[in-house]
Amino acid sequence: MENANTATLAFEIGTEEIPAFDLHKATEQLRTLTGEALDAKRIPHGDVSVYSSPRRLIAVVGDVALRTEELTEVFRGPSAAIAFDDQGAPTKAAVGFARGKGLSVEDLTRRSVDGVDYVFATRHVASVEVDSMLPEVIEGVIESISWPKSCRWGTQSAFFSRPVRWLVALLGDKVVPVRFAGLEAGRLTWGHRFLAAGPWEVAHADQLLDVVRSAFVVPSEAEREQAIRAGVAAIEAETGSKAELPAKTLLEVTNLSEYPTPLKGTFDEEFLAVPEEIIVDAMLMHQRYFPLYDGQGKLTNSFVLVSNGDPACADTIVDGNERVVRARLSDAKFFYEEDLKRPLESYVEHLDEVVFQETLGTMRDKTDRIVALATHLAADASLDGDDSRDAARAALLAKADLVTNAVVEFTSVQGVMGSYYAAAAGETDQVARAIADHYRPRFSGDALPESTVGRIVAMADKLDTICGLFSVGQGPTGSSDPFALRRGAIGIVAMLQAGLPVSLEQAVDASLATYADAGIGFEREAVRRQVLDFFITRTSVMLRDEGVHADTIDAVLACDVVEPAIIIARARALEAARSQDPDTFADLATAFSRADNLRDASLGEEPDRSIMEASERALLEATDVAADAVRRALADDDYPAALASLAALRAPIDGFFAEVMVMADDDGVRTMRLQLLNRFAAIFKDVADFSKMAKSR
Repeated sequence: MENANTATLAFEIGTEEIPAFDLHKATEQLRTLTGEALDAKRIPHGDVSVYSSPRRLIAVVGDVALRTEELTEVFRGPSAAIAFDDQGAPTKAAVGFARGKGLSVEDLTRRSVDGVDYVFATRHVASVEVDSMLPEVIEGVIESISWPKSCRWGTQSAFFSRPVRWLVALLGDKVVPVRFAGLEAGRLTWGHRFLAAGPWEVAHADQLLDVVRSAFVVPSEAEREQAIRAGVAAIEAETGSKAELPAKTLLEVTNLSEYPTPLKGTFDEEFLAVPEEIIVDAMLMHQRYFPLYDGQGKLTNSFVLVSNGDPACADTIVDGNERVVRARLSDAKFFYEEDLKRPLESYVEHLDEVVFQETLGTMRDKTDRIVALATHLAADASLDGDDSRDAARAALLAKADLVTNAVVEFTSVQGVMGSYYAAAAGETDQVARAIADHYRPRFSGDALPESTVGRIVAMADKLDTICGLFSVGQGPTGSSDPFALRRGAIGIVAMLQAGLPVSLEQAVDASLATYADAGIGFEREAVRRQVLDFFITRTSVMLRDEGVHADTIDAVLACDVVEPAIIIARARALEAARSQDPDTFADLATAFSRADNLRDASLGEEPDRSIMEASERALLEATDVAADAVRRALADDDYPAALASLAALRAPIDGFFAEVMVMADDDGVRTMRLQLLNRFAAIFKDVADFSKMAKSR
């Protein structure tokens, strides 16, 4: 609320239509930038509220002080002994300190702090009228908004997402003379382009939002989304259908309209004979319509469109949109029917027309490599004859739909259309399903391919891409990953973790062999190490994201494990064991670290039992029992059992260190004890390096 000393600040940047996702990000920036800009000038203010529509960004700041506060700042500088020489003349330290505070040396004073003399600078900042500072502040905010892509227009040198057409800036009822891109702010705003264009005068900063709303603009992303959801709910209630509202498309539609009105449209039922995925792609991806489904989840011939026009003209708007979707679906139907005139396999040879990567060849070359790698994986997984043949067949046909008419026009349905064409050509259900699934998982948390055959084809495709791009030096660097190799690696790790019974290490070797056989030149061993390290890193990141401690992961990786499924199982088991019995594993880590530091591998692991004392014999017996148990547990992939066996060593190793001095004066005794520690530490080498955990305590 305003008083005699404060006023509301409101400013609006009016533009041509800003891209939907850019607008969302800019709105988030505007609040932070505005608050920081005011704080930087020490302008007291209240809450910052931001609003937006496709053609505007608005910031409203409450309780902005009309004057800055008078300020006295005191700064302590160097000690007097450093600031002045023996003759009392100022040194460079004193001169530099004074200059940095905008003062002369004569303005410095001396004060004693804890018995030491220091020089001090006192700077007085007078109170300033805020309205004289605001033009610079607001101009700085406008220029600081970051855009993925900016443009210049006319003869202006300024950059913005889209051309700026008007500026409003008011402090209370006074215009703030902000200048940007050849414009000077005033009190005239513009409304909805068709329903109430304007201009409209804003008498006071507190009235800006009301004026904008009265001009058929909903100046809030949240309000527009709520209006769309409410309109869709009304259509659902009327039709008994359910709309699909993907978050990304909903955000885009929300930021494409200033006055959204959901309306229902229909298309001819004959188009429902076309695969559902093409229809949904045409509506969601191309037209930003929301499809409607019946109570059984089947696609209907109705859809929801969001109009930015006059609700009184709803019938005309619906008719125009129905004409558009009819044309799109007619194309889809034609492409689908034309593609079906040939078997899917006939398209494989045309993959020579599509380049996969300049050095790595065409999609036809990639197909041959996927077939070879899928064949290797099927053998590694011990698939039977039918499943092996299906894996090779699905690998051969997986990319064939890339050159079909439907996928060329509707790219997001690649794989899916291949499965329809495969089924129509008489391929087995498993082959068709594997073709549809081989792009999965597309992101972290996405569904995995349904069958082992599908997972083998998906892994072969992803691993071929990763190995190929690493072999030509195109692996990810820093935050740059233009080929989404990290996402592909996460997908492979997810499938291995879910039980795909193959070796990643052997698969990498098989994949690199296909490139070497094709004459691609690369340092095979170096690339192999890079690819395996890449997967290990991805696996480690996934484990950290789920809450596994970094030292737990390091302890497992120190044993030179490279298979992601094994790394994950061991790290989870070790983390769980530590959580359930932290004292035992903390002490065991310390004991192992001591043994590991003292052991001498050159002495071997066969201590002289004849000179052992009781604590030494107890440790030897416990060590041998644990070693046998650990071997059996690891052979059965029972990592928790292996850890339990190691945990049983805590008491005997504690007793050993408590009762004996390892580095005894007697050479024979010392050698025996070191050999015993060698034997003890050796048990851990295939389980975890507990010293990694000891160092982190």
